[in-house]
Amino acid sequence: MRRSTRARRSSGNARSKRLLAVVGTLAVFGGIVAVTQISSAQDRRTNVRTAPVSCSAPSPGATAPGGQGSTTRTWQNGRWVRNHWGDGQMSVAECQQTTGGGAGAGAPTVACPDVKSKLPEVPDQARDEVDRNLALLDAQIAEANRRLAAAGSNTSQDFVNNSVLRPLADKRTATLNRIATAIGRVAPRPEGLDQLAQCALADNAQNGGQSGGQNGGQNGGDDNGGQNGGNNNGGNNNGGNNGNGLGVLAKDCTNSRLQPHDGFQAGNRCVSTAFGEVGAAANNPSLLITQFPNQVRRNQPFTLRVSTRNLVRDRFLAAGQGGYYLESSLLDDQGLVRGHFHTACRMLNSLRQPPNPQDVPAFFVATEDGKGSAQPDDVLIQIPGLPQSGVAQCAVWAGDGSHRIPMMERANQTPAFDVVRIRVN
Repeated sequence: MRRSTRARRSSGNARSKRLLAVVGTLAVFGGIVAVTQISSAQDRRTNVRTAPVSCSAPSPGATAPGGQGSTTRTWQNGRWVRNHWGDGQMSVAECQQTTGGGAGAGAPTVACPDVKSKLPEVPDQARDEVDRNLALLDAQIAEANRRLAAAGSNTSQDFVNNSVLRPLADKRTATLNRIATAIGRVAPRPEGLDQLAQCALADNAQNGGQSGGQNGGQNGGDDNGGQNGGNNNGGNNNGGNNGNGLGVLAKDCTNSRLQPHDGFQAGNRCVSTAFGEVGAAANNPSLLITQFPNQVRRNQPFTLRVSTRNLVRDRFLAAGQGGYYLESSLLDDQGLVRGHFHTACRMLNSLRQPPNPQDVPAFFVATEDGKGSAQPDDVLIQIPGLPQSGVAQCAVWAGDGSHRIPMMERANQTPAFDVVRIRVN
């Protein structure tokens, strides 16, 4: 009996040890699993924190009204018509959704026009004050970047515009005015500095900042445009009479004092991209607004019917992504221009004086639908309404792949554009 009891005790102890070993193993394994889950959760949290924050806010008037997407499609005459709002610019939310967040892009930063390089010769009497204000401009940008970094992933378009870009523009406007005043006390006051007040979000290398230009350049290169255009024909030919008896001042940007154009929508730049291919006169594009209302109410939707001829609407390098003036003009196999057309409506403040060219239109869209031929072809442009009373000037004009009005064979031909006026009550 004692033996049997000892055996049972020994057997029980063995079972207890085995159970403890199993429990210990499970505990260790559970700890490994727990650590793995915590690690994975940390990875997921990190991914959430580095959510898309590097997309640039679009320029004023660049996004579609009524909450529509940057690109909208409507079914017309048996095909989809694609409309690019803002020449391919997207809202921050759309950009974040499209790019999948730009993981690893980091916090967004502010990009502002360089002021120092745009100043005339600064007199010695004004240099100290000008330098102080230039330093203040840098400090204002740094403060805006701190606000963006502190916001983390909460950088919605409304936040960027209302809490960062607009206050920054107001501060820069005041500072630029002080710079102009300081110089103006002892020399001619510089004009146009206030145009340098507006800033935008800078894309990093993984997003549109560089990729836009690269995409445009590669697209152009694929079609013997973009990258190659600057070196063709006029590329290395500077000046000279060119056989026409005139002293040609320049044929490229070799001697220009302006910065090279980079495919983005910035002025005071020099464009070296070759103009490209010009079709025969009979194949040059033309268009006409064939139907429009004479009068509409404020915010009343209306339609423009546009008929195009000799314009193949299949080429669109988004200007908001670095495709502006980047690609040479191209013809298809039938000698017709490849591109798209634009529609814009702006309110006229006067019928006796031309409008300000820099004002943002009340409506703008670029239309590309893969159609168009030598025969007239109609497209309907749906305008969601104009919010201001007065006279609206609604215009349509053809664009090649990089948004230039297509060239004509002869100087006495009318380019492909049309304009109507509509009373808004």
